[in-house]
Amino acid sequence: MDHVPVEVVGNILSHLGSAKDVIVASATCRKWREACRYHLHSLSFNSEDWPRDLSTRQLEILITQTIFQIMGLRCLSIHIDSSHEFSAAPVIAWLLYTRETLRSLSCNARTSPNVNILEKCGRQRLEILDLGHSVITGVEPSYQRFTCLKYLSLRHVNISALDLNLLVKACPKIESLTLDALEIVTADSQATMDLISQTLKTFCAKSIGVDKIVLEADNLETLHLNALNLDLFELIGKSTLRNLIIDDVSVTQLEMGDSTMNLEVVDVSNFTIIWPKFYHTINRASKLKKLRIWGVIFDEEDEIVDSEAIAMSFPNLRDLSLSYELRDGMLHYNLQGNSLLENVNTLELGWSVISEHFGPWVFGMMERCPNLKKLVIHGVLSEAKTREERQMLASFTSFIVRLMRRYEHVDVQFEYE
Repeated sequence: MDHVPVEVVGNILSHLGSAKDVIVASATCRKWREACRYHLHSLSFNSEDWPRDLSTRQLEILITQTIFQIMGLRCLSIHIDSSHEFSAAPVIAWLLYTRETLRSLSCNARTSPNVNILEKCGRQRLEILDLGHSVITGVEPSYQRFTCLKYLSLRHVNISALDLNLLVKACPKIESLTLDALEIVTADSQATMDLISQTLKTFCAKSIGVDKIVLEADNLETLHLNALNLDLFELIGKSTLRNLIIDDVSVTQLEMGDSTMNLEVVDVSNFTIIWPKFYHTINRASKLKKLRIWGVIFDEEDEIVDSEAIAMSFPNLRDLSLSYELRDGMLHYNLQGNSLLENVNTLELGWSVISEHFGPWVFGMMERCPNLKKLVIHGVLSEAKTREERQMLASFTSFIVRLMRRYEHVDVQFEYE
């Protein structure tokens, strides 16, 4: 180690992850202390790494002493649990000391009073900003401008819809935006959130209390909606969207225009939908390679996913996953027509409540996939079962055994909950 350059030692210590480990390592020798002071570029503070009996004041002093001993810090992460509430003064001091060299800042710490991190770090060279448990007010795009910021994440943040839009506009190079459990203050009674960005490529929205989201993004490639209850979601943009992921969402009106024409992945789960309307949204995505419809709830009783329509609309489909309730009389409709899913090599099928229709459905779907290589069966098994349920499961097991003998080239796997 004596022959290892001090710059390399600093780089190694930057990968330790925990500031506690860095402090211990810096006590090894003079060379390592020098490496920490002048060549450490990443530092992470997490309250879980320290003794629980450490007071808030002691934690503030520890963080202050550590940060002020390091020059040229590029990445700073501070994640403190809710049992600690920092004073504003030391947090401001940390930001002012490091802001000129910082490229990445992740701060999830409660302060009293609230610290305006945008004001302290605006007009600097931050590329990644991850804020949690904070209040953002009075955004001034001309002053609080982040010309280098590419990744912005806001979690448990209180902000108005107007300030959020102004903040996004203040980031002319932003590529990724994550909004999680925001408390949105809106000017109108309909609780509308409007966002505009010409550089945004990834947008993730989770647990946001608004009724309408209107997103204008000409270069969006990935859209992820999670745990939302919306009257309207509208995407205004060009045909750049590649990945559409929707989980635990209820939306009355989904407007995406021509944005879905070049979709490659559609993953929908725990979603309340009107299938014809949703199918109309994605049916022009001829380049689609993966389609997952899992645990969906249909608004109409006679709705079901039509394999014939899937085969006709998505000729390049490789991975197909379907799981929903099969009702009596709907099996034939699901398997109508004779078009084949020729490029599908992985098929995942599942049930939440097993029925006598599941076995024939699996067989019918396999027949439509002549080049199938892998079949995954997903099921839910409750602890207490009636005699009828046990008999149905036994019949399905026997059916699958016969199916495996017929399709010996297919790798069959089972995943039960």
